[in-house]
Amino acid sequence: MRLYSEVMSSLSKPASALVLFSGGQDSATCLAWALDRYERVETIGFHYGQRHSIEMEARLKVRAGLDQLEAWAGRLGEDYVIDLSGYGAIAESALTADRAIEMESSGLPSTFVPGRNLVFLTVASALAYRRGHDVMIGGMCETDFSGYPDCRRETIDATQQALSLGLDRTISIETPLMFLTKSETWSLAESLGGSSLVDLIVEESHTCYRGERGHRHDWGYGCGTCPACELRAKGWEAYKAGVPA
Repeated sequence: MRLYSEVMSSLSKPASALVLFSGGQDSATCLAWALDRYERVETIGFHYGQRHSIEMEARLKVRAGLDQLEAWAGRLGEDYVIDLSGYGAIAESALTADRAIEMESSGLPSTFVPGRNLVFLTVASALAYRRGHDVMIGGMCETDFSGYPDCRRETIDATQQALSLGLDRTISIETPLMFLTKSETWSLAESLGGSSLVDLIVEESHTCYRGERGHRHDWGYGCGTCPACELRAKGWEAYKAGVPA
């Protein structure tokens, strides 16, 4: 059976794409997905005042690992890191300040960073414009919805329209994980790059809200108790059991 990546490599690829890349499971899978579809792929990351620098370290390790996998060796283009720490201070949350991870009276989790995806996509669109990318790719997902309104496809569609109007050029925002569960995201990674990609995501990607890298679980490193770890662990268990939950 041929890997999905092998099938895609035999087809002609569209020109280019810019991937919003944080170094987590979702963005790592999206980056592999982009490498299978686009001839030129670049990445953008953000310092937005997040509490844990481990995220920024993880993204470099995942990028390096992807660039060494046989299917995409030497394919990755430039990486850009943008300083948005001032924004993070304004949009204070449990990801940018020493606050408890809990549900708030608004009905949203305290990890919600107001407008984060809107800001990221707007800044990324300026880079995409200058670098000649008509496509941006993000790991937003509403199936495993964590209460983040800026992860919904409806929000992404509205942002796509606004950016295209504001730039006077069509910008497409692709979200390959939008309607996938975490189990299906693990399966997608396997179909893209086999066990080598799954192993890379387990070992090097980082999702834990608390920035914990001290304990290695079957699904990777993390505290094991924050919502991000619980979701990742549940998805891994379902993936290994062969169920879509």
